[in-house]
Order: sequence, then C-alpha cells, then structure tokens
Amino acid sequence: MIDMNKQIFVVAGCKPWNKRAYDELIARFSGGEWLFVTNPEQLSGVLIDSQPRYIFFVHWSWIVPNEIITKYECVCFHMTDLPYGRGGSPLQNLIMRGHDKTKLTALRMVEELDAGPVYYKEDLSLEGNAEEIYIRATYLSVQMIVRIIEEHPQPIPQDGREVVFKRRKPSESNIPQLNSIDSLYDFIRMLDAEGYPHGYLEHAGFVYEFRRAALYDGRILADVTISPMKEDNNE
Repeated sequence: MIDMNKQIFVVAGCKPWNKRAYDELIARFSGGEWLFVTNPEQLSGVLIDSQPRYIFFVHWSWIVPNEIITKYECVCFHMTDLPYGRGGSPLQNLIMRGHDKTKLTALRMVEELDAGPVYYKEDLSLEGNAEEIYIRATYLSVQMIVRIIEEHPQPIPQDGREVVFKRRKPSESNIPQLNSIDSLYDFIRMLDAEGYPHGYLEHAGFVYEFRRAALYDGRILADVTISPMKEDNNE
C-alpha cells in the first residue's frame, strides 16, 4: 500500500544492475516512499495509484509517452556531454569515436529525445567492458538522484553544438575489418553486457561470440561461445 502522506519517488530501470543499486542504496533513503519499476506496464500501474514527485529513468529501453513527461517531472541519465551525443547507443558510439571518458548527464525529459534542460553533469570513465561501465553509470546516477531530491535544482537549457548519435542495430555487432588490435578490443568490450548483442564473427556455418576480452601483451584473450548459424528462412 502506497503511503500518500509521503513524497513518492519512482525509479525505472530495466537492467539487473539497476535493481541491485536500488536495493542496496535507493530503497534505504528516508524522507519519502520509493518504488521501482522494470517495464512500461508496471510504470503505468504505479501512476494510477500515485502522484510521484520525480520519476527517475536510470536505464530504460522504451519511449516514454508524452502524457507522462508533461504531467510528471521525469529525469533521465544520458551517457554523453549533451548536447553532444543525443540519440541512441551512446556508449558504443563514444568508444567507436575514441573517447575514454565522458559525462553522465541528468536531464529533465521533454518530448524531443535527449533535448531537455540539464540538472547536473558528472565525469564518467569508459574503461572496462560495457557492463562494468553501465554499472558504474548506475551507481553514479544514484548519487545524482540524492542530490536532486535534496537540492531540487532548476534544470538549465543545454548549450553548445548538437551532435546526434545513431542507434546501433544487432547486425552491426558483426565484427568488421579493423585496423588494430586495440580497435578490435574496443569493439568487443563495448558490446559486452547482459542483454546486448555481443561482438561476433560468422565462419563456416558457425557463429563465434566474444565476451570478457582482455588486452595483454599485444594479444586479446577472450571467452568465445560457438553456435551453429541459424538457417535463413528467406533463402
């Protein structure tokens, strides 16, 4: 039962590490009632029974309806120094462009994707594989959530030249021709997270998927999963 006498805060996250951070840290915050949702259906159900002060989208794979964005103060966390890097697959696009660090931007959501005003920006390292980076970003998001509920900042409009990233397709995880062992390592690690299409090669009827890559003495050591290629029913 939701206590309507308390301020209500909703955290929306669809990845396992989002729920882990919520259980370890966010659920223990005082001064309000905290709710966690993992999909649009749960979010809609929560909003029927409550009027949250904030909805924090820590990692979300769906478009949030405009009626929710306009009715509630919705905050999302984007892994670029906005307005640089608006759009999809920010982590992969950053690494492909040679970045080794970025900003995690907390912004108020508006109808235009990643275009809302900014609450805070914090430094974020891009070292490690994708899942390690996503976990790092989640725990940094928690720190920013605490600041927002304590300070209630007024977000500031974005300033600078807009650069838009294109969302990657699963087929783009097929490892292309690369010019160095470092580039290959970056390609494998940027896709190495649960629920993401891992870097792969197709050869002689089999698919080779690569995970847990380590760069060592000019070589890459990695785990490889080998599976038969699926038949193309269109042939």
